[in-house]
Amino acid sequence: MPLDVVDLRSFYAAPLGGMARRIVAKRIRAHWPRADGLVVIGLGYAAPYLGSFRGEALRLGALMPAEQGGILWPPQGPLRSVMVEEDRLPLPDNSVDRLLLMHCLETAGGHARGLLREAWRVLTPQGRLLIVVPNRRGIWARRDNTPFGHGQPYSRGQLERLLTDALFTPLVFETALYVPPLSKRLMIRAAPRVERLAHRVLAPFGGLLIVEARKEIAAPIAIGARQVQLQPVTATEHARRLMPVRATKTRE
Repeated sequence: MPLDVVDLRSFYAAPLGGMARRIVAKRIRAHWPRADGLVVIGLGYAAPYLGSFRGEALRLGALMPAEQGGILWPPQGPLRSVMVEEDRLPLPDNSVDRLLLMHCLETAGGHARGLLREAWRVLTPQGRLLIVVPNRRGIWARRDNTPFGHGQPYSRGQLERLLTDALFTPLVFETALYVPPLSKRLMIRAAPRVERLAHRVLAPFGGLLIVEARKEIAAPIAIGARQVQLQPVTATEHARRLMPVRATKTRE
């Protein structure tokens, strides 16, 4: 079940949430360093990570799941947020260049596949999908004092299979947030340094899993797949095959 938007907003307003936002936002911009003339959309609770694209992207929007609730974003200027159904986005086909899923996929439950298929629909042929989810092997997924401790955490293999089934090709996997989810002032101040050092030696155990994926236009065809030859059938034969089969009584 999605987290309440009030809890998410409170988390990012606190020092621990601010530290997490700065680290993750830096990783997002490393994937998408420029957005000039692009349509950039966030789905879930992505508003804290979209601010850096203002004044750069051609169009910018924050789509918030109705079950999660919504906020007015940005606080000043034209409204760019709207509540939506995750698997029924109010966007035309092939209309989004960059789509960010944040606080979204891990709480989608049984709608995860439908959500990704909808993401595939709205992305342009050259579009990119960026997903941030709790890492199954990380400590943040084991602590419920942050939003990353709720919902379903993912492993790399699970996320890769889910994306492939939805006709995406994963391009880059990485992890982030190596510091423990503790609201200690010293820990928060040391977080950037810890992040730089731990990224090299503790990569599998980062708190978050980040993957960038590319939309595939057509499903791959398996090599050596069995070919089925169609045989012509007469109208009489076709009608006979459609007739219901009567149950025959067997002897005891």
